[in-house]
Amino acid sequence: MKKLSFGLFAAAAFAAAAVPNIQEPADICNVRLKGYVADRMEDCIRNHVLKTDATYLSRIFGYQEDVGNWQTEFWGKYMHSAVPFWRYTGDAALKRRIDKSTADIVSYQLPDGYIGNYAAGKRSAAGWDVWGNKYTLLGLLHYHDATGDKASLSAACKLVDYLMSQFGPGKRELHKTGCWRGLPSGSVLEPVVWLYRATGDGKYLDFATWIIEDMDRPDSSSRIIRDALAGVDVGDRVTGSQNFWLQSSRKAYEMMSCYQGLLEYYSVTGRKDCLDAAVAAARSIAATEVNIAGGSSAHENWYHGAKNQTKVFEYEQETCVVTTWLRLCEKLLSVTGDSFWADELERCFYNAYLASLRRDGGAFVQYNPLMGTRHLGEDHCRLHTNCCNANGPRGFLAFLRSFLAATSDGAALNFYASGTASVDLPGDGGRVTIEGYTEYPKSNAVYLRNRTGSVRTFTLKLRIPRWSEKTVVKVNGEDMKNVVPGAYLSISREWKPGDHIDLYFDMTPRVHELDGAVAFTAGPIALARDVRFADGPIDEVVNQRMKFKTLDLKPIRTTNPDLWITYGGFINLGTHHKNYNERLPNLVHFCDYASAGNTWGPDSAYRVWLPREQIVREK
Repeated sequence: MKKLSFGLFAAAAFAAAAVPNIQEPADICNVRLKGYVADRMEDCIRNHVLKTDATYLSRIFGYQEDVGNWQTEFWGKYMHSAVPFWRYTGDAALKRRIDKSTADIVSYQLPDGYIGNYAAGKRSAAGWDVWGNKYTLLGLLHYHDATGDKASLSAACKLVDYLMSQFGPGKRELHKTGCWRGLPSGSVLEPVVWLYRATGDGKYLDFATWIIEDMDRPDSSSRIIRDALAGVDVGDRVTGSQNFWLQSSRKAYEMMSCYQGLLEYYSVTGRKDCLDAAVAAARSIAATEVNIAGGSSAHENWYHGAKNQTKVFEYEQETCVVTTWLRLCEKLLSVTGDSFWADELERCFYNAYLASLRRDGGAFVQYNPLMGTRHLGEDHCRLHTNCCNANGPRGFLAFLRSFLAATSDGAALNFYASGTASVDLPGDGGRVTIEGYTEYPKSNAVYLRNRTGSVRTFTLKLRIPRWSEKTVVKVNGEDMKNVVPGAYLSISREWKPGDHIDLYFDMTPRVHELDGAVAFTAGPIALARDVRFADGPIDEVVNQRMKFKTLDLKPIRTTNPDLWITYGGFINLGTHHKNYNERLPNLVHFCDYASAGNTWGPDSAYRVWLPREQIVREK
C-alpha cells in the first residue's frame, strides 16, 4: 500500500471503509419538547446563551500576548451551543451576534494561518494554545455547517495548515505540548476529522492519523488506545511522582475529548481499534468513576469515584466533566446503537447535569458535590466567566440530539418527555413523527401517539431502562411481550396515524449501600435530603437496625415550587437504639438531586449519602 508523507497508510484506504451511524440523530429543529426539561432548557437559552456577549469572547484574539492561559477556548464553547440554539429558536439577534463574532475571529487570522492570542515564541508550544485552537476550529466549523459560509471554512483550513506546519514527522511531537501528557492538545483530533468531512481533503485525514499515533505510540504519551485495550481503568492511567500535572493522563474532561475524536475518526475510516478503545474507556468510566448522580471526577481527574463517592474530595463533579460525559455517551449511542449509553446519558442528564444549572438558567456551577451547597465558580483567565459556565449549555444538545434517531429499518426513541419529535427514515422511507405526553420521570406513565402523516411500515425501537425491572408496554391496548430491561423493545408493524403506545415503568425506590452509607433512587433519579424540609439534621445517622427490605418510600406533594420530585418515608434515625424513642421511625423527606441545593446557599444544604451507624463486632 502506498505510503504518504506522514509515513502512514493512505487516507483514501481508510475513507473507503467509512461506517454509517447505527442511530442517525434527528435534527434538533425537529424535536420540540414540553414540560420540565423544556422549561429548564428555555431558561438556559434565554438567560445564558442569549445574554452571552460574543464580542467579549472574540476580541481577546486581537491581542497576541498570552503565555499559558486558556482564554481562547471560550468563543468556541459559546459557538458550540449558540449556533444550534440559533437554529432551534430562529432568534435574529443571536444570529447577528454569531455572525459578527465569527467575522471578527476570521479577521484576527495571521498570514501563517494562526488564530489565537499566544505571544510569538510560545505558540503551539506550552500551556493551552493548541487546546484553544481546537475550540476555535469547532466554532468555525459549527458556523460553516449551519450557514455554508466559505470564509469560516477557509479560516479553519488555514488554521489546521498552520498546525501541520508545526507538528508531524520530523517536527514537534504534539503530546509534548502543554500538560497531562498532551491530552488537551490531542483533543484537536475531533475538529481535524470534522474538517476532513467538510473538505474531503485527504491531507487532513493524514494529519488526524498522525495525531492518533502521537497520542498512543510513545511511552511519554497518554497511550490513549493501548491502555484502553489493555483494560487499564481510567483512574489508573500513567502518572509520575515528579510532576503530576505533566505525567498524569487521568484528566477527565480532556481524556473524554480525545475519545470523542477517536469515535469521529472511526466513523470516517472504520478503524476498529479506535472504536474499541473508546468503548473500553467509556465502560471503565461508567463502572469505576460514575457516581449515583451520573457524574464523576475530583480535582477534575479520575479517582475511582464510584467506590469513593461516599467520601468528601476536593473539587468534585466538575460540570465540564459532566457535559463532556453527556457528549461522549451521545456519540457512543449514535455509533453503536447500544441502549447502555442512553441509560448513562439519562442518569447524568436528570441528576448531575440539571443540578449544575442555576434556578433561573443563567449560570452553571463549577463543582457539584453529593453533599453541601452549590455556588458559582471562580472567574478564569482574567475573564468574567469560567470553563464550566461556558460549557454548560452543550448538555441540553446531547439530550435533544439523542431523543429520537433514525435506524436502518425505522426509528429509535431513546428518551421520554412531552412534546413532538420527527426523524427522516433512510432512503425514501419518509418522515416519522412521534408525540408524547408524560411527567416522566416524576411519573412512571408515558403516553405516545403516532403522528406520522400516512400509513407506513417501519420498526419503532423503544428504550427500556435497565433500572425498570417490570415494564408494561401496550400498543393500541395490546400487551407487548419480550420487554427486557436494558434493551430496546422493537415493534415492527404497519403504523397508522393515531396508533397509541402506553408505557408504565417500574420506579420502585431502590436502596444503595456503600462503605457505611446509604442512598436512594427512584427510576433514574437520585434522591437527596434537603434542609428545607425541616425534618431534622440532614447528616443524622441511619440506625444500624433499620431493615431496608421494608422501606416504603412514596411520592409526596410539596408546596415548594423549587422542588420538582419529592418522596417521603419512615426511616429509623439516631445512634442509640436502646433509647425507646429512637427505636421509632422518623418521617424523612427527599427530593430529586437536581432540586436539592438549588438556592445555591446554606438555606438548601443537601445530602445524598446518609451515614449509617456501624456495628462493633468482636474478632
